[in-house]
Amino acid sequence: MAASLEGSQAGHLDCILEPLSFPEQLASSSYDANKMVTCLICSESSPLSEKNALLKHLVLEHKVVIADVRLIADFSRYMLYWRKRFSESPITDFCSVIKTNSTGPVDQQEEYYLLCDALPEDRILREQLQQRRLEEVLEQQQKERDDCNFHRVCMFCSEEFTGNRSTLLNHMAKEHSFSVGLPDNIVYCTELLDTLERKLDNLQCLYCEKTFRDKTTLKDHMRKKQHRRISASNNDYDRFYIINYLELGKTWEEVQSEDDREILAENDDDWSDWQAHPVCAVCLFCEQQSETMEKTYTHMQEAHGFNLHQLKMQLNLTFYQQVKLVNFIRREIHQCRCYACQEKCSSKADVLLHIADAGHIMALPERSTWDQPQYYFPTYENDALLCALTDSDDESEEADHRGGIPVIAEDISNLETLKQSSVLKHLLKDRNGPC
Repeated sequence: MAASLEGSQAGHLDCILEPLSFPEQLASSSYDANKMVTCLICSESSPLSEKNALLKHLVLEHKVVIADVRLIADFSRYMLYWRKRFSESPITDFCSVIKTNSTGPVDQQEEYYLLCDALPEDRILREQLQQRRLEEVLEQQQKERDDCNFHRVCMFCSEEFTGNRSTLLNHMAKEHSFSVGLPDNIVYCTELLDTLERKLDNLQCLYCEKTFRDKTTLKDHMRKKQHRRISASNNDYDRFYIINYLELGKTWEEVQSEDDREILAENDDDWSDWQAHPVCAVCLFCEQQSETMEKTYTHMQEAHGFNLHQLKMQLNLTFYQQVKLVNFIRREIHQCRCYACQEKCSSKADVLLHIADAGHIMALPERSTWDQPQYYFPTYENDALLCALTDSDDESEEADHRGGIPVIAEDISNLETLKQSSVLKHLLKDRNGPC
């Protein structure tokens, strides 16, 4: 995650209307049709979209056959890896040699080289590429789920949709009976919608892909034939559904048909393959990021002299007060203002220099300044620092001693009096008459 906290030009304003975001490099689709792929043996290359031409070249010119190409998650990285390995050692060290016409004349015999996952190195490579692809796709899917800047016009009507992609997808399903599946099951949504719109612009049915003479005829066909859907047998759509990235060598039909109960029974306590996502918390004052909260706290103390734990203990801050304090400091620095004395500066660099020179790094204004409900809302919506805050030590120990969060019973001694004076009772009496 890029840890830049500079923000946009809005940083010089005194208001923030919505949570900011720590800028992140957007993940693009790992399928780049125009990406050039080079032959394993020579300098011949072709676009990824025409990889069959390159595979044909490998067979005809170099007698090399790659098995189960469709199961290779990233063909370009796969080719690049083996091109390097073939330059280091003879091809026979990696490939099975297959001799054709072995019983015929010697001059008619040919040797072909098979590169497949029977070789442990090849199998490991394919699994690593699959794992990497899955991680990239899950990251992209999460970004699309969280993205609220989506804007698009419905392909069936002129209604515009802004906010989250799910609003448009749900609209098409409800109003036009065209469903591509649940929004949470889709990835690279913009590319999917672009693909569908191109077909409609070309007067092509989205299901059977027949072409018609005009839009009216196309609409009638899709309505009468119930073709307002995409074909499950069309593999061109597979890359837009997360289920197709889950397991190496398995199609969505195979994954869907598996008995989940049997899998759960076999792997009930097996968490050995669990991989935790790194925290990547960002410093309050600079662009430094760390994968653990301990490193983040240590950095802030050593590099800036700011000790959040000390402030928590001195001021006896609860969890929610810590949240408000962090959001307050984030917002003040984003607005180029010293959080201690409220002095306004021209840039973030200047305000950080002022805080250091004035010795305000551990100084806070009156509690009433920052202990406000408005600071319950995060300044940065992806602020991992908020997730690591804890209650004060005394409160934690007391909660542990009691077995959890203390629950205070409601005083019901005057319940009858409250019933008699209830506003609801008077409203019902006025409506229905005397009881």
